[in-house]
This record gives sequence, C-alpha cells and structure tokens, in this order.
Amino acid sequence: MSIQQTDVLYTAVATAENGRDGRVATDDGRLEVVVNPPKEMGGSGSGTNPEQLFAAGYSACFQGALGVVARQEKADISGSTVTAKVGIGRNTDGFGLIVEISATLPNLDAATARALLEKAHQVCPYSKATRGNISVTLA
Repeated sequence: MSIQQTDVLYTAVATAENGRDGRVATDDGRLEVVVNPPKEMGGSGSGTNPEQLFAAGYSACFQGALGVVARQEKADISGSTVTAKVGIGRNTDGFGLIVEISATLPNLDAATARALLEKAHQVCPYSKATRGNISVTLA
C-alpha cells in the first residue's frame, strides 16, 4: 500500500553529479561521497558505489523493522546485526539487482530468529519497495 504526499513525515534529498562516476551529496551536507564503478565493472573502485549505498540503507532500515517486530513479540535482539548484500548484474533489459538479507541474533534460537526476519521483511519499507521488483532472500 502506498502513502500519499500528505502522509510523508520526512523527505531525504540527494543529488548526484556524473552518475556512477562522480559524487553524491545530500541537501543538508551530512553525506557527501565520491562514487565510482567497482573494479568488477571496469571502474577505478576508489569511491563508494550506488549498490553499497543501497546496502547500507537497506540494512539499517531492516534492522529498524526487526526492532519493531521484536518489541511486538517481546524478543531480545540486543547485540544483533543485519547485513544486506546487494548484487548488480546484467539482465534482459540492461542491469538488475539482487539482495540477500542476513542477521545475527545471538539471544534467539534459529526458529524464533527466522520468524522475526520474515515478519521484519513484511514491515520494512525497503522490503516493501523492492517486493515484486527484485529478488530479495532472507539468509
């Protein structure tokens, strides 16, 4: 379910110069990074790249969603981490992405951890935005 403009609580604004081989900065100056294609894609690899930025955002968002569902389930996720692996590759119409989300939940058994991951995947805004568009697996 999408939200309406009147429902927006915050809007992030970032501007890119020269696409994948330039720089990206937010309007508030809190983030300014050089972006370069990775060596695996023929670039210098000296800066970050859009896939790393997406992985950073997705992992942080998913960790937040995990916290929401953990509180609902009264589960202890202290000391937990979430890792997002974002791959890019060629597909039939250019390039596409693939994502793998994994988490370390040291205070939970495997079944409880898996159930929380699946619930977090249903409420995470990044997961909602990518659902049906790219392959996202929970590891």
